[in-house]
Amino acid sequence: MKFTKMQGIGNDYVYVDCFQETVNNPSAVAKFVSDRHFGIGSDGLILVKPSDVADCEMDMYNLDGSQGAMCGNGIRCVAKFAYDKGIVNKKNISVATKSGIKYLDLTVKNGKVSSVKVNMGSPILNAKTIPVVSPREQVINEPLDVNGETYHITAVSMGNPHAIVYMDDVDGLDIARIGPLFENHINFPDRINTEFVKVIDRHTLQMRVWERGSGETLACGTGACAVAVASTLNGLVDEDVPITVKLLGGDLEILWNRQENLVYMTGPATTVFEGEIDLSFLEK
Repeated sequence: MKFTKMQGIGNDYVYVDCFQETVNNPSAVAKFVSDRHFGIGSDGLILVKPSDVADCEMDMYNLDGSQGAMCGNGIRCVAKFAYDKGIVNKKNISVATKSGIKYLDLTVKNGKVSSVKVNMGSPILNAKTIPVVSPREQVINEPLDVNGETYHITAVSMGNPHAIVYMDDVDGLDIARIGPLFENHINFPDRINTEFVKVIDRHTLQMRVWERGSGETLACGTGACAVAVASTLNGLVDEDVPITVKLLGGDLEILWNRQENLVYMTGPATTVFEGEIDLSFLEK
């Protein structure tokens, strides 16, 4: 299988051109290629495929083999992948995802995509749709008991479900302990991605993320969008201005346009290397 390793502020995936390649059993392939000792090393696998409704389609798999609906950092790299390889030859493209069609604006330097602005669509705040178990229609700063400790969460979906928790010290957080407790909490029937957030000022946020199916990652695009939305709902940041979200792998710029009710994410996309990997043993 020919592949391209790409990353968006450290959120790395193995990308495959399914205009040219066929990937059988992508869940098994995702688990194998994601392994950082015996495979390539990544947060998962993304297949770039033909689409009848958009310029291309992305199928995303987490490192545990589960399929994801959307990946904000991943879709920026899909746009770069498609443009740089000549799959598309325009700077405004559409990508079909399991969360609907997303529209992207490309910044091109020296013939290659350097950054991408993504229209991430409207945030989902309805608790049942996210889904999160709650007697309320929306979950904004609501208490949640997690293994005997009380946290206040705000729930937002940007195609993937997110629970946002605010705290004074995210650097010292034992995320490997608390992350799985959130992910598998009974109140999140589809599991949950959890963002632990420190407010730096009215337009800057710091976050760490525990992603369902992947654990802690250096970045999460849908998570950064959810954090900007949640922080606006909680009155912690200014409305209708770009918010800088600082992640372990770098910064993303997020704008929630309240009039349009659309979230825009801007950030880099980088090719790491290309290669081939032998998958014949998976077919035995």
